[in-house]
Amino acid sequence: MKNLEKTSLLLLLYFSISFLTCSKNEKPAGWIDSMRLLNADSESDNWVSLGRNFMQQHHSPLDQINEQNVSELGFAWEYDARSKRGRVPRGLEATPFVVDGIMFTSGAWGVVYALNAKSGEEIWRYDPTVDASYNRRACCDVVNRGVAVWKGKVYVGTIDGYLVCLDAENGKVIWRKDTFTDRSRSYTITGPPQIANDVVVIGNSGAEFGVRGYITAFDLEKGEQVWRFYTVPGDPSKAFEHPEMEWASKTWDINSDWETAGGGTVWGELAYDPELNLLYVGTGNSSPYPIWFRSPNGGDNLFLCSILAINPDNGRLVWHYQAVPGEIWDYTNTMNIVLANLEIGGKERKVLMQAPKNGFFYVIDRETGELLSAEKYTAANWASHIDLKTGRPVKTEQGWYKDEPKLVVPSLAGGHSWQPMSYSPQTGLVYIPEIVSPFIYKSVDSFKFKKLTFGTGLDYSGAGPPFSEATRKYLKGQSDTVRKNILKAWDPVEQKMVWQIEHMIPGGNGGILSTNGNLVFQGTNTGHLKVYNAETGLILKEIETGTGIMAAPMTYAINGEQYIAVMAGFGGNDLAFGTKDKRAAFRKYQNYGRILAFKLGGKKTPLPPAASNLAVPKPPNMKIDQTLAGKGESIFENYCISCHQAGYDYNWYSQYPNLAKLSEPTYRLLNDIVLKGIYSQNGMASFADVLEESDVEAIKHFLVSRQINLYNKQLDQSKN
Repeated sequence: MKNLEKTSLLLLLYFSISFLTCSKNEKPAGWIDSMRLLNADSESDNWVSLGRNFMQQHHSPLDQINEQNVSELGFAWEYDARSKRGRVPRGLEATPFVVDGIMFTSGAWGVVYALNAKSGEEIWRYDPTVDASYNRRACCDVVNRGVAVWKGKVYVGTIDGYLVCLDAENGKVIWRKDTFTDRSRSYTITGPPQIANDVVVIGNSGAEFGVRGYITAFDLEKGEQVWRFYTVPGDPSKAFEHPEMEWASKTWDINSDWETAGGGTVWGELAYDPELNLLYVGTGNSSPYPIWFRSPNGGDNLFLCSILAINPDNGRLVWHYQAVPGEIWDYTNTMNIVLANLEIGGKERKVLMQAPKNGFFYVIDRETGELLSAEKYTAANWASHIDLKTGRPVKTEQGWYKDEPKLVVPSLAGGHSWQPMSYSPQTGLVYIPEIVSPFIYKSVDSFKFKKLTFGTGLDYSGAGPPFSEATRKYLKGQSDTVRKNILKAWDPVEQKMVWQIEHMIPGGNGGILSTNGNLVFQGTNTGHLKVYNAETGLILKEIETGTGIMAAPMTYAINGEQYIAVMAGFGGNDLAFGTKDKRAAFRKYQNYGRILAFKLGGKKTPLPPAASNLAVPKPPNMKIDQTLAGKGESIFENYCISCHQAGYDYNWYSQYPNLAKLSEPTYRLLNDIVLKGIYSQNGMASFADVLEESDVEAIKHFLVSRQINLYNKQLDQSKN
C-alpha cells in the first residue's frame, strides 16, 4: 500500500510538472525540427531557415503587405547591432531567422543577436572573444552570413574558426569546437552553418591567403566531429583523407603547387533536401588563380568551382558538377543554391538552381546531378556557351590571360556574388542581384606562396574601370567596359530575362526577398529599401534608411501583422565597387550596423548621424627618403591595401581608418600599432610575425609622401 501511494504521488508530481511546463512553454525558444521545416509553408508567420524553408528560396507566402498597400510601408523599429567594441562599422550580411516571435541573427566576428521580433528589444547577445589576428586574415571584412537554429539551439561560426552552439533561450554556450586543421594558415569563417539530418555542417574561407578547402560535420548535441570532406586534394605523396580525394588528384598535375593548398573553400549558403537526404555544397575558387602556377600541366582541378551533393550521414559524395574546369578567374560556386520543383519538357523535375560568378544560370536535377540547362544571365566572354552533352564550358581565347592581359567579363566580383537571389513560385521567376564589372586579368611574372599574405597571382594595377592609360590598350574593342548593378527577373525554365532594373550606382547592392504580395524587396548601397512589382519591375516604394544595405530582407508576422526586416551595414569586399560616388549612403551618414523592421502604417525611418568628412591634415614635418618610400609602398600593397585602400586616395571610403588622414601623434605610435598590436581589439592586429621596425619606417615614409601630395592637392583645390 505504501509503495502504491508512493507511486501515485510520483505520478501526480510528474504530471503536475509536465502540465506547468507545457502551460508555460510547449517548446523551448528557437524550436525547429524536421516536421516544422518540411511544413514551413503552413506556418508562414515564421522564417525557419536562411532562405525561409528548406528550399532556400528567399520567398514568403505572406501577402498582407502587397502591391495595393505597400505605399503605406513605414518604420516599425530598429536595433543598434553593437558588439563589445561599440558600434560596428562593418558589413552586415546575414538573413535573420524568426521563430515564434524571436529573431535570431549574426553580425561581424560572429556576434549573435536574439531580439523580440515585434519591438526589436534585445533578449540576449552572444559576443565571442575573437583572436585579434583574424581581423587581418579575412580577405573581405570580418563579416558573418548567418546562424542556424535547431531544436532550441543556435549555431554560429566565428571569424577565428570556432563553431559555437548556444542555448536559444539565453545565449549561453553549450559547446564550442575548433574547426580549423591548420592555425598557421589564414583560414576564417564567414559563412553560415547548415543543419543536415543529424549533423551541423560548416565550411570556411581564405583561399586568397593559400588554404585548402573542406567542410566539417559535427554532432548536433555534443559537438563531436562526425566527418570531414576536403574539396581539393592534398600532396599525393601523402595519404588521401577519403576516396574522393584520390580520384580528384588525377585531375591535378602531380607537380602542383601543393604548398599553396589549392583553395576550393566553402563560404556561402548551403542547402539540404530532407526528402532526398542530400546536402548541396558550392565550392570556391582556386589558390592561386592562374593554373600555370597552381597546376602547371593543367587539368580540371576537382573540386574547384563545383556543386557537390553529399550524403550527410557519412560524408560521401553522391554526385558532383564542376562549372569551371581549370578555373583561373575566381569564379566561385559559393553563391546561394535554390531548390525548386519545375516543369521542364512536360515533366516535373526536382531541381537546384544557381547563378554563380561565371555568368551562367544553371538548372540541375538535384537527385541525379544531370545538367538540364545553362545560359548566360549576364555578359560573359570567357566562354561562348555550355555544352549540355558534356556539361563543360566552351572556352574562348579572350579568357586566357597567361601570355598577355585580357579584358574579361564577369570580373572576379562575378556576375552574381554572395547576396542571395530569390525564387518566387508565384511568378515562376528568379530575382538576381546582377553585377556587371569588367576586369583586366593580368598575371604576375612569378608566384611564390607566403603564409598569412594575400596572394592570388594577379597584378591588380589599373585592372578595373575607370581603366588607366596603361591598361586601355588591353580593351581591344571589347564592348563590356562599364560597371553596373542590375536587379534582374529571370525565367529559369525558358532561361531568359523577363525584366531588369539598373541601380543608381554600382557596387554592393543587396540580396533579394520576394513575397506572395507580388512584391520584390532589395536594399541598395545608397541606403534605400526598394520595393518592386514582381511581375513587371515597376518600383512601388522606396524608403531611405541612411545605411547601405547588402543583406537580403526577410519577412514574418506576429499576431497577424506582417513585418519586413533587413540587416543594414555596409562593408566587406563590396567597398571596392562604387565607393567614390557621392550618392553612396556612407558619404552622407555614419556607417554602422543596424537591424531595421517595417510595417504598414509605420513612421519615417530615423537616419544615422551625418558622416564626418575631415580634410587631409597637415603632414608631419619630415624629410622623405624616396627609396624607403618605394619599399614602403611595396610593403603596403602586400600587407595593408586589402583593408586600407584609403591610403591611396583620401576620397576613398573604407570602414578602416583612412591612412591618408593620419595625425602626427598617430605616426608616433605607428610602431606600437603595427608591431605591438595596441589597437588589436579595434581590429588592427599585430604584424610582428611578418614585419620589422625597418618595415614600419618604410611604410611611414610612403604614407607621409602620399599625405604630402594629397595635402598639396587639397590646398590647390581650395585656392580655385
